[in-house]
Amino acid sequence: MPARPATPARPEESVRPLERGLAVLRALTDAGQARASDLVRATGLARSTVDRVVATLVHLGYVREHRQDLHPTPRLMELGNAYLAAGDPQGAIAARTAALADELDESVSLAVPDGDGVRFTAQAARRRALSVAFRIGDLLPPERCAPGALFAADWDEDRWASWRERRATDPGGRAFPALPPHPTADPPDLAARVAAATAAGHALDDQLIEPGLIAVAVPVRDATGRTRCALSAVSHTSRHTAAGLAAAVLPRLRAEAEALTPLLPTQPPPPSPLLTDHHPVTADPRSELGAAYLQSLARGLTVLRALGRAGGDGLPLTALADATGLPRATARRLLHTLQAEGYAAHDGRHYRPLPRVLELGYARLSRLGLAELAEPHLRRLTDRVHESASVTVLDGTDILYVARAATVRIMSVHITLGTRFPAYATAMGRVLLSGLPRPDRERALAAAAPRPLTRRTVTDGAALLALLDRAAEDGYATADEELEEGLRSVAVPLRDADGRVIAALNVAQHPGVTPLDAARDALLPALRETAAAIEADLHTAARFNSLAPRVN
Repeated sequence: MPARPATPARPEESVRPLERGLAVLRALTDAGQARASDLVRATGLARSTVDRVVATLVHLGYVREHRQDLHPTPRLMELGNAYLAAGDPQGAIAARTAALADELDESVSLAVPDGDGVRFTAQAARRRALSVAFRIGDLLPPERCAPGALFAADWDEDRWASWRERRATDPGGRAFPALPPHPTADPPDLAARVAAATAAGHALDDQLIEPGLIAVAVPVRDATGRTRCALSAVSHTSRHTAAGLAAAVLPRLRAEAEALTPLLPTQPPPPSPLLTDHHPVTADPRSELGAAYLQSLARGLTVLRALGRAGGDGLPLTALADATGLPRATARRLLHTLQAEGYAAHDGRHYRPLPRVLELGYARLSRLGLAELAEPHLRRLTDRVHESASVTVLDGTDILYVARAATVRIMSVHITLGTRFPAYATAMGRVLLSGLPRPDRERALAAAAPRPLTRRTVTDGAALLALLDRAAEDGYATADEELEEGLRSVAVPLRDADGRVIAALNVAQHPGVTPLDAARDALLPALRETAAAIEADLHTAARFNSLAPRVN
């Protein structure tokens, strides 16, 4: 992220554990993974302080430990989701962005000003060999993107001075992780681009970020005429010139910008400083972690999540205190700290989140696909049951393996990612087929033309349909030596936030002497707990993002 310029003097009511926790989160999400000693060097905090912060974040589910490495978890995205939900509580803006991308057949994005940078808040990309790789939460320097010229038109002299200072100390933009490592030559003068954009009513990016990438952006104004965000269409020089792209898309971009105005919050956010959902706990963390638990950090992050309920107009202190169950004085101190850190704004009556919240790992975590989300949970499941575990998706009439954790033993199930098996003969396939409407199940079985793979394979169409009905009712499926002699599997579904089955999770084992019913009863609790954990991460990560079931 960009270097954080000098923050305002810390208020007397500042909550130091929250400040330190946010510093550790920033350092960890910048690195992607780190050890505690790395965080000590990055933050300048004492090792004992870092250890307490990490222990609290692990307890909250925002950080996980694997061996000695620390990783931000998808649950951390709920902080960014709070900001996105506040600005688009019904999802109408994101839906319109996606529809416009379909209509134009070009990638479309929304961005907002964040300090002297440009932060993406919505992205609908076209899937092509050459496609835009920016994600929600990415931050770009204004001199290298189209929206920057629109936002800089509203800068005061202090903002211009801050930008010039940053350019002088970091001319290559190394502090912007989303910027390609070898950007094009020095960009045109930003002031000149601002003047041109003001006169034309739109701004162009003609390969400012990297060769071949072009974009056109228009301002989206609120009812007072203030530029609140920028709507961009992004393409490649293999499809358009910059001028040609502008000619092709500007009429629709301008019409859409007008249509978005009524959807914007009525109160404009103040300039950023120069610089979802509660998860219940089953025990008092202070009794579990003792002095290692930083209650003020946990409470501060709870307040940050609660700001997502504010809508764009914000919430008063009393409502936030009620929403979090905190005393007003405690909530006020936490809000003052979030305000000083650049994550919240206060207009004298209401508090609301600012786009800087997205710097807390959102862009990095939003790049995770289903496989990456599932892998840590598969490892824990394998460690628990001492058998191999996998996640598959339905691809035509086959299952496709997208994530896997194998157990280490003399005789084990050897399956690689990308492996395909006929769905009708596998537990995961039956779970996936059971998630289809009945007519689609029948068509899938007919297209598969079931044949015996072992002496126990069920191939009769009516019997298979009955097995799928049973799987849909029970929420699991089994297959006992139907795909291969000596291979048994128990599987459960993975569902999206709308309840649709999108993948399947299984444990595979050798039958041995254990009856199928006993094996099923032994494995189902662990399978269902793991499925719930994967689904929780999936729902958080996919709330404002599309996830691909990539094969790693």
